[in-house]
Amino acid sequence: MIQELVVVAATAGAAAMVYVAAAARVVKQYERGVVFRLGRLRGAPRTPGFTMVVPGVDHIRKVNMQIVTMPVPAQEGITRDNVTVRVDAVVYFKVVDAASAIIQVEDYRFAVSQMAQTSLRSIIGKSDLDDLLSNREKLNQGLELMIDSPAVEWGVTIDRVEIKDVSLPDTMKRSMARQAEADRERRARIINADAELQASRKLAEAAKEMSEQPAALQLRLLQTVVAVAAEKNSTLVLPFPVELLRFLERAQAGPPPGPAHQQSQQSQQSREPSQPSQPRQTSEIPSLPPPPTE
Repeated sequence: MIQELVVVAATAGAAAMVYVAAAARVVKQYERGVVFRLGRLRGAPRTPGFTMVVPGVDHIRKVNMQIVTMPVPAQEGITRDNVTVRVDAVVYFKVVDAASAIIQVEDYRFAVSQMAQTSLRSIIGKSDLDDLLSNREKLNQGLELMIDSPAVEWGVTIDRVEIKDVSLPDTMKRSMARQAEADRERRARIINADAELQASRKLAEAAKEMSEQPAALQLRLLQTVVAVAAEKNSTLVLPFPVELLRFLERAQAGPPPGPAHQQSQQSQQSREPSQPSQPRQTSEIPSLPPPPTE
């Protein structure tokens, strides 16, 4: 009798251990367990930790609640200003309702991927090339709203969407390079013209000051000589001072004519031999006879 009880207890214990082993489930911290009993949803999703299900009757599906990073394949489209581009992006999303993610959609990852590709194509068609290159923050927000609207019903929320790269045709790249070069050249010419204008104004002011003070020109000349003489690899030829040149010019011109100078000129004229005067030749016109009288 006792042996039979021992055997029954051992058999029950073994069966209990087998049942516990078959029914025991462990849900990780970043997961939620959705239990289906005979195909129907059984209560709320199971929280992290140890949980039990009925073997053969209950079926548990674990849903990852972490943020998923999903790259969006490059999509080719035509922008609003008729430029062909290829744009790729990345989507960050996570599951907030495990039951809806399992029941409402067959494969929420595939659904989010397809929705992201469709929305990216739509954004390309509604945007200009300048917006794709420089105003990405606004496009990212619009793309996030377009993907998040249907994803809410699937128990999925979009955390962030980022446009990674915009590929342009080679012809468009060359055109943009020429445009940028022309713009830089235009700005360089404007800056040079402005510098010439300012320099001319300063030179005019300097010339006005030097005209009022002649010594300033000599000082400026000496400063130029000092600046040139600082280089040891050149031969310096020092010109005459300006005042010395003016003195030489006055000396070469001679003194102004006075009374003595006029007397010397008259005496010189008196010493010159007088030339005989040529007789005047007169031509006489013959007189005509008077007209006959009737």
